[in-house]
Amino acid sequence: MASIRKRGKSYSVIYDYRDSEGKIKQKWETYKTRSEARKRQKEIEYNKEIGKLMIPRCDTIGDLLKEYVELYGRDKWALSTYESNIAKINNYILPMIGKVRLTEVNARFLERYYKDLLVTPSVTNPYRKRKEGDDHVTTSTIRDIHKILKSCFSQAVKWDLMEKNPAAHATVPKHEGKERGIWTAEVLMHALEICEDPVLKVAINLSFACSLRLGEILGLTWDCVDLSEEAMKENECSLYINKELQRVNKQALKALDQKDVIFQFPEDRMTCKTARVLKKPKTTSSIRKVFLPRSVAEMLVSWKEDQEELKEILGEEYRDYNLVLATSFGMPQSGSYIRKKLKQLIKDHDLPEVVFHSFRHYVECF
Repeated sequence: MASIRKRGKSYSVIYDYRDSEGKIKQKWETYKTRSEARKRQKEIEYNKEIGKLMIPRCDTIGDLLKEYVELYGRDKWALSTYESNIAKINNYILPMIGKVRLTEVNARFLERYYKDLLVTPSVTNPYRKRKEGDDHVTTSTIRDIHKILKSCFSQAVKWDLMEKNPAAHATVPKHEGKERGIWTAEVLMHALEICEDPVLKVAINLSFACSLRLGEILGLTWDCVDLSEEAMKENECSLYINKELQRVNKQALKALDQKDVIFQFPEDRMTCKTARVLKKPKTTSSIRKVFLPRSVAEMLVSWKEDQEELKEILGEEYRDYNLVLATSFGMPQSGSYIRKKLKQLIKDHDLPEVVFHSFRHYVECF
């Protein structure tokens, strides 16, 4: 059994375990709130009952990160966060400081490590085009690494593996984010008039009129679109946003046991290391109802009619997943297709440079 004891403003979970030599030892784990302590207490008692109690035993940063991912990351991180964090751990943390003992880690050590990262060549992502200025680890990536380490060391303090969090007072290299360009209303309307790609046109309209992210647009299904005669008459056509399309690493899917995945689309190539999935939004606040302007509602009515006509022509060749934005054969449209077509539109008509994500902020301007 595990017990809880209050110590000052914190709460400790106390339990016995057997070490590698079979000796019974007592373990104290510290948490900020009683509810956190109770959750850990139940977890310990359950794992003891099924014989799978894991005791954090860490000497090096690498040891600690392994425990951190197993006991914290798999439970707390979303699929994209897991994939991103694991990549940073494997590419930049373990190779450089993974063998350093925890007793040697302090704020000064971390600040030197961050400076070393600034002159470290960045690891190329085979699925993304390298951007200008990405030859070395960027300050943005270093800030993400700092967040991982700060969270990891915070857990180590809770597990009584470290007395204090060395990342709490470490100085991180200053990051100056680039301001994203944004079109004026006149440029946006002109771009929609001259846009000849129907998929891009629908995507842009949904993004700026409904403040939707690209993943939400690509994951939108017709059962979440209300274009009924009554809704059209009352000018209350709407979308219900409850999922998003995302391409994720299959290893992350396996590691997190399909966490938050609603549906996984089949891939044409079995050797593909990633998969397209419909997944729950990262936060519950992202689940929402959005009302459509009449012009966008009418556009979607016409879009659905064309899609139904295509289904009749193709018959069984059309793989119907009920997606609003689908390829000619029913499969999900990709974010890379949308971004590529936007770049082409900008290039062909000498428009100001913008990224697709900028469009969702136009709802604040109209």
